[in-house]
Order: sequence, then structure tokens, then C-alpha cells
Amino acid sequence: MANITSIGVIGAGQMGSGIAQLAAVNGIDVWFYDTDSEALIKARNSISNNMQRLLSKGQLSQEKSADAVRRLRCSSRLEDLDSVDFVVEAIVESEQVKKSLFANLDKIVKSSAILASNTSSISITRLASATNRPCQVIGMHFMNPPPIMKLVEIIRGADTSEDTYCATKCLAERFGKTVICSQDYSGFIVNRILMPMINEAFHTLYTGVATKEDIDTGMKLGTNHPMGPLELADFIGLDVCLSIMKVLHVGLGDDKYAPCPLLVQYVDAGRLGKKRGIGVYDYRSAAADTGKSPRL
Repeated sequence: MANITSIGVIGAGQMGSGIAQLAAVNGIDVWFYDTDSEALIKARNSISNNMQRLLSKGQLSQEKSADAVRRLRCSSRLEDLDSVDFVVEAIVESEQVKKSLFANLDKIVKSSAILASNTSSISITRLASATNRPCQVIGMHFMNPPPIMKLVEIIRGADTSEDTYCATKCLAERFGKTVICSQDYSGFIVNRILMPMINEAFHTLYTGVATKEDIDTGMKLGTNHPMGPLELADFIGLDVCLSIMKVLHVGLGDDKYAPCPLLVQYVDAGRLGKKRGIGVYDYRSAAADTGKSPRL
């Protein structure tokens, strides 16, 4: 099993930025790719700010921070990933889009490279079918935000090799993460359990059982959850929650996974959560009241 010294991270959103930061801070050369050059600039600035905060708290040394900055290279050319040992994509949660990306990567990266998906629900076996290297395709699902959350969920497709699994597990552990392994079933472990709970919280709100505040307070104080399910849905993104529920519904063939009509309505209305300033909760008024970005 070859040592991973360089990785490609695809997608300059919150997940991709967090994964790129993790890799660079842990001594791995990173090619950070997105088709949107402005998104890359914004993501790089966000990573820099995050590292400054870690520096100010004494959680990161000046030397390690400077080294991480040197290791992080941004690009809008997919071909720049041709020499990396490992690629992890963190793009939109769409099987079709991910398959197209994997087919292109398969032609670009070296034959020994591993292709990993940060998907939270889509079949790794089906993603691997778009490549000529299904034994080197794996799921590597980071939790949000990646630099803080301690878990990485690894998913083996039907043809994922033992070497690929071991290399991915070693990489996650190098990042300081605890690894759990799931078989390739819709939703894997975490979202198979979490998303139906969030969906049921929407049903509870939809049918008028309680207010959103009481639903979230009940789960926080009654079950010791750090964040209520509706608040958490806003943090994840309601569009992401809806996408995962659709995957569960189709993949598991059970109507108990059908998305709540209220969740569907909110997404149709563009109420996607914290990233849009409004979801179940309205973060725009909170920002206006404090003069700062709302925090969960």
C-alpha cells in the first residue's frame, strides 16, 4: 500500500474547504479544484481565517500553519490533478453529476490513484461503474464541518479492494478521525438514522404537534442532542436533507422514507437553511439585530 503524499479535493464549498484544510495541515500536498475561480478564492480565504483562529487559540503552530499554506494549491483545471495519489470529491449530491466527474477523473489521474466520494447517501458501486477502476473507488464521508467533527464514515462498494479500504482508513486516521465502515446501502449508517429523524421532526411541525422551538428544545434537553433536528437541518441544508430522503425512499423502497411535504415546500421556496439565510428559522433578522452573521 503506497503512502499518500498528495491529494486532490474537488468542490470549494464548506465540505471541500474543510477537507482541503485537514489535508494541508496534516502535511499532505493538496490540489484544490473548482470550476468557479471566485469560489476557490473565497474558500482559500476561509481556510486562512480558520487557521488564524487556530493559531490565536494555540491549537496550531506558526510553522505548521505556514507549511499548510505552502501545500495548498488552487486550480480550475481538472488536469492539474493528474499526479495526485488520492482524490476526494465534495460536489453537489447528484449521482449523475458525480458519475460524470468520476468518468473524467478516471481518464486524467494516474492508474494507481484512489477516487473517493464524500457523498452522504449515493451508491458507491454505481459511482464506481463510471470508471475503469472500480476496485479503487470508495466512499469517504466526512461530517460537517470536517476540521472539527471527529467521524469519517467509509463505504465500500461491491468491488472496493482491501488495499483501497486500508489506504483510505489510514488517511482518515492521519487526519485524527475515528473511522466507521458501512456497506453500500442507501444512507449508509449516519444518514440512514439521522435523516428519518429530521424528516419526522418536519412531520411534527407540519401536523401542528408543536412549534419549531419546542421540537428542537425537546430533543436538545430531552435526549441530550447538542442541536435540535430542525436547527440541524438548517445547518446541513434543507436541499441536502431532501436529496438524501429521496435516495433513501427510492433505494430502500419503503414509504416511511418519503420526504415530508413541508420539507419539499421549503426547498421549492428556496428556504434552504443557514446558507441562504432562511430555512426553518430566519437567520437574516438575527444577523440584522446583531450586525454579525448568525451562528448555530
